[in-house]
Amino acid sequence: MDHLSFRFELAQQLRVDSVRCSSAAGSGHPTSSMSAADLMAGLLDGHLRLDFDHPEDPRNDHLIFSKGHASPLLYSCFKAVGAIDDAELMTFREFGSRLEGHPTPILPWVDVATGSLGQGLPIGVGVALAAQRLDQLPYRVWVLCGDSEMAEGSVWEALEHAGFEQLDNLIALVDVNRLGQTGQTMHGWDLDAYADRARAAGWRVLEIDGHDPEQIETALKDAEDGDGRPVAVLAATKKGRGVAEVEDKPGFHGKALVHPEEAIQELGGLRDLRVTPAKPTTTAQPHVFEVRGGGLPAFEPGTKVATRKAYGEALRALGDRRGDVVALDGEVGNSTFAEMFRDAHPDRYFEMYIAEQQMLAAAVGMQVRGWRPFASTFAAFLSRAYDFIRMAAISRADLCLMGSHAGVAIGEDGPSQMALEDLAALRAVHGSTVLYPCDANQTVQLAAAMADRPGINYMRTSRGATPVIYAPDEEFPIGGSRVVREGDDITLVGAGITLHESLQAAEILAAEGVQARVIDLYSIKPVDAETLRRAATETRGLVTVEDHWPEGGLGETVLSALAGVGAPVHVLAVRIMPGSGTPAELLGQAGIDAPAIAAEARELLKAHR
Repeated sequence: MDHLSFRFELAQQLRVDSVRCSSAAGSGHPTSSMSAADLMAGLLDGHLRLDFDHPEDPRNDHLIFSKGHASPLLYSCFKAVGAIDDAELMTFREFGSRLEGHPTPILPWVDVATGSLGQGLPIGVGVALAAQRLDQLPYRVWVLCGDSEMAEGSVWEALEHAGFEQLDNLIALVDVNRLGQTGQTMHGWDLDAYADRARAAGWRVLEIDGHDPEQIETALKDAEDGDGRPVAVLAATKKGRGVAEVEDKPGFHGKALVHPEEAIQELGGLRDLRVTPAKPTTTAQPHVFEVRGGGLPAFEPGTKVATRKAYGEALRALGDRRGDVVALDGEVGNSTFAEMFRDAHPDRYFEMYIAEQQMLAAAVGMQVRGWRPFASTFAAFLSRAYDFIRMAAISRADLCLMGSHAGVAIGEDGPSQMALEDLAALRAVHGSTVLYPCDANQTVQLAAAMADRPGINYMRTSRGATPVIYAPDEEFPIGGSRVVREGDDITLVGAGITLHESLQAAEILAAEGVQARVIDLYSIKPVDAETLRRAATETRGLVTVEDHWPEGGLGETVLSALAGVGAPVHVLAVRIMPGSGTPAELLGQAGIDAPAIAAEARELLKAHR
């Protein structure tokens, strides 16, 4: 048969297999899969350059299903190329199957987890940036988007950034099937509504009938002819295409078909077609990461340095030492000091502007290709991208985040700029590491450790300069803590700003004859439970102090570590809504400065004599 007829038959097979596997599971999204089957048949047969036998080949194209709920279609594609067999296809959504309800990198041909809508295209921007500016390889990034997710602000952040960066290796295939979960989408089949917005962001737009193999072929060929603009193929389709019972009808989203056998017959019955996607043809070689020597920055004990500045210097040094380190920032590089890396390594620095979702997505995309991203902004603004951080963990992504300007100690800017939730939020991410250094040398050592640690790594830094209390050659293993001052009467536990307040409180108590042990709990997760438990048995109780809301932060970390021990623990945290003021005024108002800590220690000792 001719190639257009073959693609029609292949598309029908993809529809049939989407119906079959979702019916076997009793759930899934077959109708959302059926609408995009023609697009995928055209892509697989002649345009996607991906060696499924060698998914690690750096020259491969990348295929991202931003509409991750169309996983039956993706898995049917994997069967069609011979990556999985029919028996595995029919394990869709079973316990222990690789074919989960939404795709994850458990499968070697899946770069990232999708399913939270609006993330695939922003991550595609990151992969495309890696291709052009880092790998310098001609692979393309194909992203299948749904029309419902086009309402997400993150999609428009991606459109604007891709247009600005002229990513003509990025092609978005937008499946405009009109129907969302509960009814018609905002724009229905008004392709011009999407086209106008995409063109305004600098994209080349191709509008087609998404069920016409000839129009699809023409559009895919055109999309491959780069002219400096990313390409959006807007394909008008019908949800549930090919089955009269569900085609273009509301109420069938996320449901297995009621009459699957009849639907399969209506689609022409079972097929067992195979397609072999083209393999990469380029002879270009990927970037080779360089590992150089060079030391880390060191700071003189007794001086005062902001931990955010120490982070910037550490990041620059890591860039000197390691060719795989890249830095991204949300247009606050002169506050996070990521600008130090920018000035030293402009080829590996990415300005993401005020688009925190896109910044996180780009970092996830870059680590797909083996780069080691460090992304920084004010800690408060990472909350805008929290869903991307959560999904990055599901993607098994390895990346480093830095949030500066945390807590009431930032001072006059007021509560809109004060991260008071970040420790709780990042602790809750699966497999995450949460660090909170108190001085410059500790910051440097922890930043270097983050670069080698898998998973989501977060460092909280402070705005104001704090005393350097550690020598440059001291080590701070992740999962550890440091007893900064010995004492047998009571234990004070702080980190970052409150570690210094705790040391001052210990001086106040010492003048009264009370010997306070002070623990620097710089590793919030994983936490040094052994040192905390020893303090609980060797002193009469603990006072924890944090520049954070009481929920989910340092205090609750300590309480969790001491579960079953029975030691008294008093938790000092920010419990009232702060305003503007000097750092000293705000720490005092919150009851987390040295006098307040000393007072709480007296109360604990009095109550537990």
